[in-house]
Amino acid sequence: MDFNLSTPTVLFSAISLLMLAYTNRFLAVASLIRQHIQIYEEKKDENILKQIQNFKIRLSIIKYTQIFGVVSFSLCVVSMFLIFLSKIVPAEIVFALSLISLFISLLLSLQEILLSIGALNLEMNRIKDKI
Repeated sequence: MDFNLSTPTVLFSAISLLMLAYTNRFLAVASLIRQHIQIYEEKKDENILKQIQNFKIRLSIIKYTQIFGVVSFSLCVVSMFLIFLSKIVPAEIVFALSLISLFISLLLSLQEILLSIGALNLEMNRIKDKI
């Protein structure tokens, strides 16, 4: 494989789109937390409290998802800089670390999605008697 300046740049658009998706998930969860806190303060429903606990875990996972995404992006930049300095072997190693970081970010994102499904199941269980 020919490793040159264009190799790490391939990840730039992918990582940027992932970071946008992660930010949107964060904003959606933050909005849901605010709504559920308001509902909980009015009704003191145990299911709402479980939802808030689920959101807290999800926020933590999203935080680490974003951290690993930023690390991956940063390592791509470092890899490009090393290529610019004609240090190909270190650039390849840093690029490999960038890929590993991106993989961890994706795994964390998957974990958050699975927790999101758990939150939806809590909501459906709350109204299952009405269906």
